Amino acid sequence: MDVERTAVVEVTSEDKNFPVELAFTPGDTRGWRAEAPGNQTLRLIFDQPQALKCIHLVFEENETGRTQEFVLRWSPNGESSLKEIVRQQWNFSPPESSREVEEYRVDLSNVTVLELMIKPNIGGGAARASLKNLLLS
Repeated sequence: MDVERTAVVEVTSEDKNFPVELAFTPGDTRGWRAEAPGNQTLRLIFDQPQALKCIHLVFEENETGRTQEFVLRWSPNGESSLKEIVRQQWNFSPPESSREVEEYRVDLSNVTVLELMIKPNIGGGAARASLKNLLLS
């Protein structure tokens, strides 16, 4: 799915060198990264309701060991009724464990909002959220 043509994308923070648009391109080497540390939200608000069959996420951390948590939610009628798809934690331990790849087979219809909330370090600290890829089909 061409996210940039089918949705308005909102992010709570964005490093100018790692804009969110880079996360929607398969194989891009940079992806998105928040400008500020702390919890972040990436929200897709679709122009027309969408049917989703697959949500593919790739996270990378090559520098700092940390435990990240993310929550993926969706709504058929706006942000007031978001439903959780998955809540996942992952331990990054570079260089051995620096890449998290998740693929969720879903059967969602009439999706108007898809939201990804990232807590980059559940133990606290100054970690910045990042997302290498978010691909939808």
